[in-house]
Amino acid sequence: MKNKTEKQNKVNIISAFKTIIWPRRNLVFIGLLLIVFNRTAGLILPWKSKALLDEVIPSKDMDQLYDLLIIVGAAILVQATTSFLLTRILSVQAQYLISELRAKVQKKVLSLPIKFFDNNKSGALVSRIMSDVEGVRNLIGTGLVQMIGGIFTAVVSLIILIYINPWMTLFVLVPVSLFGLVALKAFKYIRPIFRKRGQINAEVKGRLTESLAGVRVIKAFNAEAQENVTFEKGVDRLFQNVKKSLTATALMTSSSTFLLAGVASTGIMGIGGYYMMIDEMTVGDFLFFTMVLAFMIAPIVQMSNIGSQLTEALAGLDRTEELMNLDPEEDESQRTIELAELKGNIKFNDVCFSYEENKRVLHDINFEASSGTVTALVGTSGSGKSTIAGLAATFLNPETGRITIDGNDLSKVKLNSYRKYLGVVLQDEFLFEGTIRENILFPRPDATEEQLQYAVKAAYVNEFTDRFENGMETIIGERGVKLSGGQRQRIAIARAILANPKIIILDEATSNLDTESESLIQKSLGALMQGRTTFVIAHRLSTIRKADQILVIEAGKIVERGTHDDLISAQGRYFDLYTYQAKI
Repeated sequence: MKNKTEKQNKVNIISAFKTIIWPRRNLVFIGLLLIVFNRTAGLILPWKSKALLDEVIPSKDMDQLYDLLIIVGAAILVQATTSFLLTRILSVQAQYLISELRAKVQKKVLSLPIKFFDNNKSGALVSRIMSDVEGVRNLIGTGLVQMIGGIFTAVVSLIILIYINPWMTLFVLVPVSLFGLVALKAFKYIRPIFRKRGQINAEVKGRLTESLAGVRVIKAFNAEAQENVTFEKGVDRLFQNVKKSLTATALMTSSSTFLLAGVASTGIMGIGGYYMMIDEMTVGDFLFFTMVLAFMIAPIVQMSNIGSQLTEALAGLDRTEELMNLDPEEDESQRTIELAELKGNIKFNDVCFSYEENKRVLHDINFEASSGTVTALVGTSGSGKSTIAGLAATFLNPETGRITIDGNDLSKVKLNSYRKYLGVVLQDEFLFEGTIRENILFPRPDATEEQLQYAVKAAYVNEFTDRFENGMETIIGERGVKLSGGQRQRIAIARAILANPKIIILDEATSNLDTESESLIQKSLGALMQGRTTFVIAHRLSTIRKADQILVIEAGKIVERGTHDDLISAQGRYFDLYTYQAKI
């Protein structure tokens, strides 16, 4: 338990200072100068208030009164100007830092392996990228500077108070010290609450994102009520967490009211009244003392609020640091081979793979897919076909064994140099919000209009875009919801054609197509696969009759291999699957 806690609280103010504050020390220094000018100017009013009561009014000196008003007015102008500059400079820099961190975290997240995304909801990751870093505005923004300014103000005020009346000051320090102890205890209590809040917030947002994306399923099964209950439970968990932090915050607020505004003020009133009655303190001194006391207490109370904000910021940075410390998909020390060109010879040598420890899904897979050939993977659901394709795409890494590309160990090849030759068309292809044109251009935004039109015609996308009012500029909605399954699939295939890959992985690429669309797509796929190393996963065995080799996968093993004619003649597992489908 101890190690877990230490790991969770690894981000502290010192590490945050080194990584976030120190690189921006010039701006922070300017902010500190401004806060010093601001707080020093703030002391002018109580100082001149004493002079007003003890000197100007008794002497009835109008010239001195005018001078006093000019000095106080100038001090107020300095306060207003420095406050504006402080907010303008540091708040803008804080927002810039937030945008920088979001981009950095998003870049890190995209560098993580596929299995990370399989285990984390997209909505939760969005929350971690967008929300967890927001607290840093209190580190580089006005929060930290205000805290330092508050310390400066409190120290200067304390010196002045001691000068005016040391005994009254000593009395004030007792409730101030008690308040400091309460605040420290509260901060220690609040930090894990803030950390947990980030986790709950990510989970609730993740579920909300899922329910909005799956609204058709929810409505189709009349499940709005149960989805509402699930969301309400998540929101209630968030509320209970906030309630805990509000309790601690309320404790600090009430403590400040009782100890600082109550005990300290009441005591000062009594002690000050006594000293004025025995003529050891003037009315101006008493007013000066009370105003400076307020000047000292205000930043102390403010610092408690800023302390809560800094605690929240560090809790958010804890969660961000967790992401940033995860191992990326590509280990640069291991992947050192840069592919200058690629022929496309892929070979599996005794490859085994497990998603979970001691639960292998592939056992000693051996085959070679020569450049320009088509390898079809067939078998029942869960047999391991998609896992083999995932290994070929470098989305997964073998547990044991070796995969080579043109003789190079694929585990040592730089992912970027390999994947730029890779094209993938999935069964449930993902399309982005935007136009048909933007989705096809996704792999090659700089493609020429001629290249684009070639891909559009090769995948027969123009067959339906010509009927649309806006043609290629038609907005397709989130995940292409405004299109049919066949239309989405053809856009995905056009995208792959435009990418012009050397290696193609087709995972049930024709499963969502009607008979007419499938006929058109089979023609375009034939052109796409020409001269390229292709892996085809297909339940419709009629679509792979011309494959150079067919691998029949059962329980993670290759149980048969050969051409369509060879496997039909052998009358084994493939023959059973093929004849069964033919009957259907």
